[in-house]
Amino acid sequence: MTERTGLVVLSGATVVRPDRIDSDASIVIDGDRIVDVVPGPGRFARGDAGAGDRHFRLDGQIVVPGFIDVHVHGAMGVDTLDGAGAVARLADHLPRWGVTAFCPTTVACGPAALEPFLAEVAALRIAPPAHAARVLPAHLESNFVNPEFRGAQPEGCLRRPSDAAAASLLPEDRSKSDPHAFAARDVLQIVDQHRADVGIFTMAPELEGGRDLLRALIASGMRVSIGHSAATFDQTQEAIAAGVRHATHLFNRMTPMTSREPGIVGAVLGSEDVAAEVICDGHHVHPATVHVAVASKGAARVMAITDGTAGSGLPRGTRAKLGRRTIVVDDVARLEDGTMAGSVSTMAQAFACLVTRCGVDLVQAAAMCATTPARELGLVGYGVIAPGMVADLTVLSARLEVVQTWIAGRQVWTSARRPL
Repeated sequence: MTERTGLVVLSGATVVRPDRIDSDASIVIDGDRIVDVVPGPGRFARGDAGAGDRHFRLDGQIVVPGFIDVHVHGAMGVDTLDGAGAVARLADHLPRWGVTAFCPTTVACGPAALEPFLAEVAALRIAPPAHAARVLPAHLESNFVNPEFRGAQPEGCLRRPSDAAAASLLPEDRSKSDPHAFAARDVLQIVDQHRADVGIFTMAPELEGGRDLLRALIASGMRVSIGHSAATFDQTQEAIAAGVRHATHLFNRMTPMTSREPGIVGAVLGSEDVAAEVICDGHHVHPATVHVAVASKGAARVMAITDGTAGSGLPRGTRAKLGRRTIVVDDVARLEDGTMAGSVSTMAQAFACLVTRCGVDLVQAAAMCATTPARELGLVGYGVIAPGMVADLTVLSARLEVVQTWIAGRQVWTSARRPL
């Protein structure tokens, strides 16, 4: 029989609950679960703590559900497509910014890069490394996005969905060592083989063959997201009716909302069926626009994301990689030609941006950074501070800086650099 190690109690903090804020509360943890949230220090004030119990005073600090980033390409010089061990290294970095779970995200790439990436995602989901963020099924910004709205997606890796049925469209003289020498069906075969390890599949439904592909993916149980797309309002509504339930970085690389053509933005803002990602770095989307999105859809239908790259956490001017291409750390990540290529933000910065610049309160920000992504990804028992929930927690200072990160009831990161 395993010896009981006692309770962990985090007391004295402001605790952000799903519907309210509890001041000077205690979170009681048994193993990997929250067993109670009580006013004040609870049993520790009476001096009747058990021999194995541990008490952490968090006076003046704020406890929120652990952040879940459903769209992150990298951090600290690591890109998800860097090869063996890249996803594990990223998982090790992310807790310093309060992230307890994440969807490793790729730009469009060929089978030679996609297959080992998904194999590593599968392995890390089965055997999570200690002191690292949970690895969730991947987010693929797929090969099937619109070239006109590709942004930093490598154009040479983009394919038409209608080409997936072709036996081969490759010229015979192309070398197999060319990373761009692959057919659409080659990518989809790998996706099908790793179906359980693909959580979100971003595509443009207006492309030739796009409607058939999205219906096939949805029928297979895939969560399909609209993004990097030139779809009209009507085409977006058709995609939503077919089962699209996710929008990739709302407002960015998609048809905008105007007075006469609502575009993708208008269709997504007007649909209760679709949960929308928003990059909350203060650069990709103006804070006032973020406020409008939350006011329109509610925090329960908006997910804060970083769209973070390998440049996140690195000094301005540093060079890193996004896929195989060089990016430069600026106010955002940029390709060498100046094209915006994702962010250099973190989830801690996204949370702070929401609260200090976007007119979002602590309860709404916690929902957008944890509760909503957990629910949308079907993570039962995560994303909320309540009895019975998994003890994935982020402790913030009054200045909204990460002080501690807890995963499954264990402190995995502390700003004091003293892991327990």
